[in-house]
Amino acid sequence: MEQRTGRGADDELMTLDQLCSRADISVRNLRFYTTRGLVPPPIRRGRSGFYTAEHLARLELVQELQAHGFTLAAIERYVSALPDDAEPEDIALARTMLAPWQADLPVDMDRSELEQRAGRELSSEDVATLVALGVVRRRGQRFLVARTQLGIGVQLLDLGFPRDVAEAARAVYHDHGRQMAEELHQVIAEQLAPRYGADESELFQEVMERLKPLSVGGLVTAYEKAVADAARTARSE
Repeated sequence: MEQRTGRGADDELMTLDQLCSRADISVRNLRFYTTRGLVPPPIRRGRSGFYTAEHLARLELVQELQAHGFTLAAIERYVSALPDDAEPEDIALARTMLAPWQADLPVDMDRSELEQRAGRELSSEDVATLVALGVVRRRGQRFLVARTQLGIGVQLLDLGFPRDVAEAARAVYHDHGRQMAEELHQVIAEQLAPRYGADESELFQEVMERLKPLSVGGLVTAYEKAVADAARTARSE
């Protein structure tokens, strides 16, 4: 994995010890993850190596996957599907999508295996729609497939669900997820941190980790209620 040197590469550079402290990990484990390609190598400045927010985000993703009980091989497959130029916010979104009810990680398949699993032939547009839905990720000539979600994606294809709508829906998920995280950060900074007198960055990280399953559940509940309300409104018109 090639380390980026563009926008954000020089922001908040950390030493090896600082990164290990932030992630609560040993130097030995960090070097092991780097060797396996799970975390990019450090940015070199002369004879010294430094780390960025991207390193921390990828490291936290690996730890999250481990907490879900996934094997090292499964973690490698998941991390390899991330774009090389993924921003820390994109990686954080990948962590958010590791919902408590998700039973497995995406499985590597070729085109024929994907169609066999889908139960029918898939056109290029069908595959593009599944990618936009987040059910399938391209990996060269192969695909990483979320098996637990593929059936839902195929059902949407059978309903004629178009790619542009899938892409618009994905943008909604991304925008609202970012907005929720920013607003929760503001609540914690303004209402919670002053009560404890704690460092805001450390408190934010700790609280957000504990709130994640509740936040996902709250979003699902709010979505279901909104859909039910919209259906009732439509029937009454």
